[in-house]
Amino acid sequence: MPLPLLAQQPVPMPRQPATQPQAKAQTAKPVTVAPAAPLTLAEAIRIGLENNYNIRLARTDEQIADNNVTRGNAGQLPVVNGNLTRNFTRNNVRQESSSRPEPSTASNAASNQLNANVAATWTVFDGFGMFIAYDRLKALNQSQQQLTRATLEETVADITSAYFAVVRESGKIKSIEEALKIGQARIDLTQARVDVGVSAKVEVLTARVDYNADQSVLIQQQEALATAKINLNNLLGRSARLNFQPADSIVVARDLDRDAVAQAIQQNNPRLQNARTNIEVATYDRKLVRASRFPQLGLTSGYGLNRNVNGAAFFGNQLVTNTSRNYGLNYGVVASVPIFDGFNRRRLEQNARIGEEQSQLQLSQTQLQLEAEAEQAYAQYQNRLQLLELEEANILLARENVAIALERYRLGLLTPLALREAQRTQLDAEVRLLDIRYQAKQAEIVLRRLSSGLVQQQGQ
Repeated sequence: MPLPLLAQQPVPMPRQPATQPQAKAQTAKPVTVAPAAPLTLAEAIRIGLENNYNIRLARTDEQIADNNVTRGNAGQLPVVNGNLTRNFTRNNVRQESSSRPEPSTASNAASNQLNANVAATWTVFDGFGMFIAYDRLKALNQSQQQLTRATLEETVADITSAYFAVVRESGKIKSIEEALKIGQARIDLTQARVDVGVSAKVEVLTARVDYNADQSVLIQQQEALATAKINLNNLLGRSARLNFQPADSIVVARDLDRDAVAQAIQQNNPRLQNARTNIEVATYDRKLVRASRFPQLGLTSGYGLNRNVNGAAFFGNQLVTNTSRNYGLNYGVVASVPIFDGFNRRRLEQNARIGEEQSQLQLSQTQLQLEAEAEQAYAQYQNRLQLLELEEANILLARENVAIALERYRLGLLTPLALREAQRTQLDAEVRLLDIRYQAKQAEIVLRRLSSGLVQQQGQ
């Protein structure tokens, strides 16, 4: 019978391959990608923690905040200054006296003055403002530490997500390469039929068009892989042209608990802790304004030397040089009492109270945002887990379907259109599986970042 009629007749199914389709290794290097040094996720995170500019800038801010926590910066220690003044003058002097008939004159008379002293001031009472200021500096340092920790965890999350994006894009290239193998087999089988006169040349041309279309998709996917690698290299703080091959697969944890994540967010999230610390800082600001209403008492002391050489002094009608020198210790008590400053202190205290209320509102807003983000991530996590189980089973069926379709096409029992459809179905299933696995991992990363468990997990 002619081949078109034979394809419509019920025929026994060809024997299935002895080896059933299995899950492919996610880290298998695509053939069309140049070989490169392997890079594990742990190594990528280590490089990022050392080189990422956001982390490095956050650490320098933390060093500045730590350096500011001193009692001297809070005003608890005395201030000692040394001062030196040296003046030189040249004067034309004319001096007249009723006891002398002629005036006494001097031209270009040189004089000089030296003043040196060491002065110390020490505030011993300012309404306990200096102690409040010291506690405020410690709270600011703690706040910066929390911001640094938040930056670190967010950067690790970005690096992890970018790393697995490279794994996903690399896996898509591998799937397209397998589709190209099937397309090439289709071309070879069709060409063999044309050679024996059982198929038309148009079928070969159609197979080549489909093959070229898959090659076009491969070229676009190679660009997507290059972009993903550039993004990861940027996060790692290294050259964008540095090539690498991911060595870790996307493995999604399936045991995250919603209540445990919510509890960990309340206890460990650095953004939430920073919002609580900001309330303490606002309270210290209000107390500092209140402390300024109290009298201030300080001690002052110093030791000074004053020497004056006057080269334009007259003794009678004779020009002489007059030298004087004073030195000694001085000390005393300085006290000030605020009486009226145009109601500025009252205004500052009102603003400080408003600042406290703002900090409370920011805490509530941050808590609400984190809860909403966690709920959204957990809903996506649960949904992607269900889809992942479905697609992992579906991909095996799609691969088996392509193997059977290719065998039926070889026997002349399947049309080219049906083979192409089976090929597209497998490629779509491969891409869906990679995307869903990556999305599930992203949701897991978000939940671990919010609960401040991502860095600890990578450290283990």
